[in-house]
Amino acid sequence: MDYEPAGELKIGQVGIANLRIRTLDIDRLAAEMADRVRRAPNLFRRAAVVVDFGGLSQTPDVATARALLDGLRKAGVLPVALAYGSSDTERLAEALELPLLAKFRAQYERAGDAPEPAPAAGAAVPRTASAPPREAPRPPAQVAATGASPGLVHAALVRSGQQLYADNRDLTILTAVGAGAEVIADGSVHIYGPLRGRALAGAQGNEQARIFCREFHAELVAIAGHYKVLEEIPKDLRGKAVQVWLEDGQLHIAALDAT
Repeated sequence: MDYEPAGELKIGQVGIANLRIRTLDIDRLAAEMADRVRRAPNLFRRAAVVVDFGGLSQTPDVATARALLDGLRKAGVLPVALAYGSSDTERLAEALELPLLAKFRAQYERAGDAPEPAPAAGAAVPRTASAPPREAPRPPAQVAATGASPGLVHAALVRSGQQLYADNRDLTILTAVGAGAEVIADGSVHIYGPLRGRALAGAQGNEQARIFCREFHAELVAIAGHYKVLEEIPKDLRGKAVQVWLEDGQLHIAALDAT
């Protein structure tokens, strides 16, 4: 008899976007998502999305949740799970026949924190700043330490379709990150070559994390859930050595040689 399994199952890190619902206006949420897909189709078209109802005071009923999922699908993304928040969310996930993912709440809340109030704009995938900074302040000379554990150093090219994750530490890439590749760290990300894919620092909510890159062509950069895509990045920074940091809820990008 053949005892080999027909399918091999492994559990690993996956790059899934998180949509945190702050205002339960289905038409508005669908329109916002459609706009994101239109502005950055390579990133968001048919992207897997986890829906998080943690920003609401009450979990929606099944009919409302189904209508939201349908609206998101029509907007061009694929809802694949709910973010765990309460027993009500668990029952809703069962009714919708969707899995629950628990890790996504960490980017928005720390243990014991009350849910955030609902602002005017709906949140999605790592949250984007409401407007680009008018004048980015000069980056501080030193970066706060992200932890005592040594960072992960990766010497090979990170190729398209690959994902590299540094759990609870910094990540250093000695070569390049190709288009369609993704590098993620709970601490800071250092790239000593071209960044053509995506870089996400502070993946578990560390707002002191930073991204450093020698040659900047990023599809997306994010820190602690706040992100910018290529279309939102000033053209004069492309190809430059830059650093990315978060200040007062705004994502800043500046050339490392800026004075």
